[in-house]
Amino acid sequence: MELQQLRYFVAVAETGNFTRASERCHVAQPSLSQQIINLEKELGHKLFHRLGRKAVPTEAGLAFLERSRRILLEVDDTFRELKDSSSFERSITIGAIPTLAPSLIPPLIALAAKRLPQLSIQVHEDFHEKLVEDVGGGVLDLAILALPVRNPGLSVETVFSEPLLVVVGKKHALASKSRISVDDIKKERFVMMGSGSTLAQEIHRFSGENDFQPTIVATCAQVATVKTLVAAGFGISILPQGVITWEDRAALISHSLSGRSPTREIAVARHPLRYQTKGAELFLGILREHTKKAPARITSR
Repeated sequence: MELQQLRYFVAVAETGNFTRASERCHVAQPSLSQQIINLEKELGHKLFHRLGRKAVPTEAGLAFLERSRRILLEVDDTFRELKDSSSFERSITIGAIPTLAPSLIPPLIALAAKRLPQLSIQVHEDFHEKLVEDVGGGVLDLAILALPVRNPGLSVETVFSEPLLVVVGKKHALASKSRISVDDIKKERFVMMGSGSTLAQEIHRFSGENDFQPTIVATCAQVATVKTLVAAGFGISILPQGVITWEDRAALISHSLSGRSPTREIAVARHPLRYQTKGAELFLGILREHTKKAPARITSR
């Protein structure tokens, strides 16, 4: 049994497809398929149900998957620990959700560059579910995302709470109001992030608690698209305070809701069994420090 066979096996299990697994592993599909067959022969068990183009782990495959992930994690961490010396360039890979990455990641990278110039940082921006998967799979050292994180195998630390603001275009009827209540927005058209975003889930939770169902006229993959559509008068939105910039003031008005205004909890997730490099520890410390000292952002006109 070879480590590469385990990597191929995990890739097939996680992608559910031999073609996608071969692309992920940068190997020809026939070669990958043959390695899986060799592995099955050595183990004496079928690891996958071949269902057309789908590959679904068998009961034996599911049991072997958990062990394979642990083995690969231990091997990768051993190499990382041995290389984590001041004589080597340190590198970390961090992830962040789209509603945090543009405003939070740049200042963190700037601070890290001043304190440890040799630290190499790679950034992955993606939706919540994929970040959780990548932290669990050892792809990411850290992920900055919104709660809840529904993976009991991860270590999750809440770092700050962020207000959610009502955002309208400057020509919208609500733009002239000094206070906006829940009743004011119940019948409005909403522009929102897609269902893969925890922000959308938080807005649905908040609306349910306040006895209304938002009328959604657009779902977007990028915050910039949400703001553009709102500025054009297509609808209103509820967005995190951190994504509203000074440049947005030319076209958008943002308000806290009067009464019980919604918030979201921001956390950092990491794998508790993964070796924490000096670079990752430094970055986590900078994150804690920055979020404590960060000045208040724009909350109104």
